[in-house]
Amino acid sequence: MEDIYPVDYSNSTLSDEEMIQREYDALIYDYEHSNHRKKVEVIQRAFTFARMAHEGVRRKSGEPYIMHPLAVARIVCREIGLGSTSIVSTLLHDVIEDTEYTEEDIEQLFGPKVAQIVVGLTKISSEILAERNIESLQAENFRKLILTMNADIRVILIKIADRLHNMRTLSSMPEHKKLKITGETLYIYAPLAHRLGLFA
Repeated sequence: MEDIYPVDYSNSTLSDEEMIQREYDALIYDYEHSNHRKKVEVIQRAFTFARMAHEGVRRKSGEPYIMHPLAVARIVCREIGLGSTSIVSTLLHDVIEDTEYTEEDIEQLFGPKVAQIVVGLTKISSEILAERNIESLQAENFRKLILTMNADIRVILIKIADRLHNMRTLSSMPEHKKLKITGETLYIYAPLAHRLGLFA
């Protein structure tokens, strides 16, 4: 299979099914060419579950929503170098926040470690960032944000990958959302990525 990273579907004539399958195949290609133990089956299960959970939902760009977790999973695998647990958690990262599925469902299907990471990601989105002014997250509060996530550094790494994909697809967002997302990225995510050595 050709190396098809990154993929821009904005002017694509592919059907939703073809687009999703192409992105999933690219994720598996990236994973199989990494240094991690090969656990394709659990990635396939997570993809199938996330796709079902987000069925019928679309991003502002018009793409099926599942394209977002797939793209973030590719960043996690290819650009950050994380393995199957992180990829699975990334594919599921919006399930608790955006669907009727619960932490218990994720734990039952994918185990406690994946559930813990997904819950950590949900907390960053729905609790930590939603209620705080961007400026208040600088300095001491910024450090507290990291400490609240100290159970698993993969939570922060996946959240950075999630934000990177949001920045790469910013053009489809309304102006006020662009300003909010870029402000958070400038004050929170870019310095955090830098501290973690993710200079690119």
